[in-house]
Amino acid sequence: MTPPTHILVGTIGRVFWMRVDGRGTFQNSLQAKKALQRVITQGMTNLVVDLERCPMMDSTFLGMLTGAALNLREAGGGSLSVLNANQRNLQLLTSLGLDHILELDRDGKLWADERKEACNALQHCGETSAECKEAQTKHVLSAHQALAEVSDANECRFHDVIEFLEKELEAGTAAVHA
Repeated sequence: MTPPTHILVGTIGRVFWMRVDGRGTFQNSLQAKKALQRVITQGMTNLVVDLERCPMMDSTFLGMLTGAALNLREAGGGSLSVLNANQRNLQLLTSLGLDHILELDRDGKLWADERKEACNALQHCGETSAECKEAQTKHVLSAHQALAEVSDANECRFHDVIEFLEKELEAGTAAVHA
């Protein structure tokens, strides 16, 4: 059985910190998205997603990170830094071209002072993850559309998923798929 994932969040000085403690998937990406949207709306411009305890991410979670980085740009700039990604997650991020819109910390030097405080400052994310199937399907669709916007290769890669989700929403069936 896969252990549950927790999204931990906190503000450390001028940085919003999110730690994914478990797998980053379609099941918890809406919760993470809401937390990121909330702090972007509040004017935070330095966002960190710490993947030290995240063994893998699915395409919906990757698309959610992409959308958050694009929203940050649209809101006037800032950075969404990804820290402590394992080789698998780094490979996913770079193969999808997300290293061009996310700040990937490959050598462990970003936010050095804040890293020390992160363990004590983070709490369980207060965002609710209970959503209706239609809202969850719209979120999964939005995440995949964000990935498709990054490059032509991603557009081809996720075309079928996007088309399938759009048809589900049109038909009103809205079953959740990742």
